[in-house]
Amino acid sequence: MIGYAFCGSFCTLSHSLAALRRLTADGEEVQPIVSETVFSTDTRFWRAAEFVRTVEELCGRPVIHTVVAAEPLGPAMPLEALVISPCTGNTLAKIARGITDSSVTMAAKAHLRCDRPLLLAPASNDSMSANLSNVATLLLRKEVYFVPMRQDDPLKKPHSLVADFTCLSDCLAAAREGRQRRPLFL
Repeated sequence: MIGYAFCGSFCTLSHSLAALRRLTADGEEVQPIVSETVFSTDTRFWRAAEFVRTVEELCGRPVIHTVVAAEPLGPAMPLEALVISPCTGNTLAKIARGITDSSVTMAAKAHLRCDRPLLLAPASNDSMSANLSNVATLLLRKEVYFVPMRQDDPLKKPHSLVADFTCLSDCLAAAREGRQRRPLFL
């Protein structure tokens, strides 16, 4: 079973959900995880309850959405791999610095202590500024892999990077083999 976590880059949730649909259609058994923000925040993109219901129906199991519920995902409830898609700059920074204060960061911490693949699909407006050092830190960390990224709007958002969610399945296969899919930046 893999874990699949959603963070609050609300404008990319539909792209990530499409990637999750491909994984489940390919037969992946998935434990869904959502950040507390995704679990409780209505936006112009999704109503929180509707999004959670959609994910639960797709995965056939309830979402994990608290720190307490995510803690067993390490040794007690091991996952083959953990995907965080979208991974916000806030979550990326916390994982890089070992901060565990949300369901998603706890899932990542618990999972990484078992030396299993963690695949990050960033979506952040500060990936090439305030968060660039955190991207570099995680690129050097054992068992952490990235979905290839591109600038989504170089003129209006010059520091923003967003993952290519369409290649998430291939990236997960590479991570399971201990490889980072290249090129990293598109």
